[in-house]
Amino acid sequence: MKNMEKELLCPVCQEMYKQPLVLPCTHNVCQACAREVLGQQGYIGHGGDPSSEPTSPASTPSTRSPRLSRRTLPKPDRLDRLLKSGFGTYPGRKRGALHPQTILFPCPACQGDVELGERGLSGLFRNLTLERVVERYRQSVSVGGAILCQLCKPPPLEATKGCTECRATFCNECFKLFHPWGTQKAQHEPTLPTLSFRPKGLMCPDHKEEVTHYCKTCQRLVCQLCRVRRTHSGHKITPVLSAYQALKDKLTKSLAYILGNQDTVQTQICELEETIRHTEVSGQQAKEEVSQLVRGLGAVLEEKRASLLQAIEECQQERLSRLSAQIHEHQSLLDGSGLVGYAQEVLKETDQPCFVQAAKQLHNRIARATEALQTFRPAASSSFRHCQLDVGREMKLLTELSFLRVPEAPVIDTQRTFAYDQIFLCWRLPPHSPPAWHYTVEFRRTDVPAQPGPTRWQRREEVRGTSALLENPDTGSVYVLRVRGCNKAGYGEYSEDVHLHTPPAPVLHFFLDGRWGASRERLAISKDQRAVRSIPGLPLLLAAERLLTGCHLSVDVVLGDVAVTQGRSYWACAVDPASYLVKVGVGLESKLQESFQGAPDVISPRYDPDSGHDSGAEDAAVEALPPFAFLTIGMGKILLGSGASSNAGLTGRDGPTASCTVPLPPRLGICLDYERGRVSFLDAVSFRGLLECPLDCSGPVCPAFCFIGGGAVQLQEPVGTKPERKVTIGGFAKLD
Repeated sequence: MKNMEKELLCPVCQEMYKQPLVLPCTHNVCQACAREVLGQQGYIGHGGDPSSEPTSPASTPSTRSPRLSRRTLPKPDRLDRLLKSGFGTYPGRKRGALHPQTILFPCPACQGDVELGERGLSGLFRNLTLERVVERYRQSVSVGGAILCQLCKPPPLEATKGCTECRATFCNECFKLFHPWGTQKAQHEPTLPTLSFRPKGLMCPDHKEEVTHYCKTCQRLVCQLCRVRRTHSGHKITPVLSAYQALKDKLTKSLAYILGNQDTVQTQICELEETIRHTEVSGQQAKEEVSQLVRGLGAVLEEKRASLLQAIEECQQERLSRLSAQIHEHQSLLDGSGLVGYAQEVLKETDQPCFVQAAKQLHNRIARATEALQTFRPAASSSFRHCQLDVGREMKLLTELSFLRVPEAPVIDTQRTFAYDQIFLCWRLPPHSPPAWHYTVEFRRTDVPAQPGPTRWQRREEVRGTSALLENPDTGSVYVLRVRGCNKAGYGEYSEDVHLHTPPAPVLHFFLDGRWGASRERLAISKDQRAVRSIPGLPLLLAAERLLTGCHLSVDVVLGDVAVTQGRSYWACAVDPASYLVKVGVGLESKLQESFQGAPDVISPRYDPDSGHDSGAEDAAVEALPPFAFLTIGMGKILLGSGASSNAGLTGRDGPTASCTVPLPPRLGICLDYERGRVSFLDAVSFRGLLECPLDCSGPVCPAFCFIGGGAVQLQEPVGTKPERKVTIGGFAKLD
């Protein structure tokens, strides 16, 4: 118990708790400290005493000790200003008028603002358990020294008695003063002085009633009156005994677990201490590395500075030498000196041949000097503008010089990530994230029984770009994937896990073949043979006008160019939500060819593609599996019957039943189990089952798509490489 003192210190005054209050954030603070903090925040009149002790002499100004008579009271004009400013409640002001003031308390423990409501500290509970723990701790370590009288004028005398009824400590003089003979207070029995006068039970701060229940919704103790108030209407409220027992059991189990794993705690402490030592060493090494790099930058700058200064010095010396030579030439032009004096002496020569010989060279020099005088300009410029440096870019780089940061956690692009024949994962980095050199993709199956030890992930290292392809995933499984980036600074944080469902069966690759039952006037198949659009056109409009005359309107059908003869197969497609009526499903190859060589009567009441019967079905004596299985889609809805047979196919035995509609998902999945003779229609995004129905699988089965009116279907593109296709439609076989 002697080692838990730090748990008993108030975060404000750093002393042991005195009348602690429980904040809504579950932290504790002394009542006096809370009042002081609210006063510093500018809240006046909201620091009420949660314990509601009107009988305490220390809180009753009219009955205070005469030694306090000289204490100055607030002036009436100041109180009037405070009341008019909106603090407190005074006659004439309606409680709750306008907007109630919300009091925010800055919790020193969690460093956040906590809402105390309109009542402030008066709406908080006292932590009586913490008070008892503090008192037991004081008694065990003998902390606290002398207890002073609460009614004395400073400096107070040492308290000699305490009164439980008055909830205060007194010296002898103050005790006699507040317990005069002949009054009811004289019957109060004195006790030993103490700093903790706790109420007998925890009282509701709103109604001053003993709390008897616990509201699980608000996580707050309530009394009987609180329980029936509108504030807790519809909340889960249990007796305080149940909450006490449940919380005590949880705390006991948690404490027993901690006490039973002391070796683990000690091992982790040793590991943390070792981590601290490594942190100190690594920090010192990092400091040395940074210092060395900065010194290297300084050395490079110093070397560059020396070379630049040397270049300026050489340029300066060259200019000075040229200017000095020019000055020397001009000095020779002065009277009686240099060239002029020599020319004057040559002019004195009377021997003509000798004069001509000497004057020819002299004339050239005099001519150049004359031209220099007429077009004078210094031989070199005094400006060194060409030696200026532009260090703006370098200064920006040095200013932005900082430590390398690892890439932030990538964001998975859920719109482009999906699982089909393979898993395609796409991601991006946040806008202000440092770049990544490469990525690591990790994945695992979640439907595999957990192995003892840490979770084992499969990894794909050094993935370039922002997408990855995971080949050959297991069918009917759930994969969880995550990504993290890496650069010179190391690996960053993982992205959020994304869960992908793989198809329940191997993916069937096929193309659309419009040779059987398709009207080229109304059906347009794309060049890649993976999309088809039904265009009603004028013939359908003219037929619609003659519907009452009993005309026949044919169903446009497109089949897949691959037939299934064994195993399980899965494929997916997207239906345009604006389609009028589209049927997606499968059927026997032979029956499909027979049915759509002649146009069926869609107006006859004896023909309903979803009724499960045709014109002769009611006369059949032997039940047979339907040769078709279709799912009906129209106007963004899926039509589902009450049973599987209601959408079993174009021909069946069951009559029409009550139907319902569900929204059309982005993609539809069809799963065919040839051996079992079953077809399942799924939501290809969540793999939620929509419909399952039987199918006659006595021969090759083909994917089929039917259109009545306008509509469009797009087959889902395979993620991987397109495999070799073998066409079996119509008895022809060829390899593409």
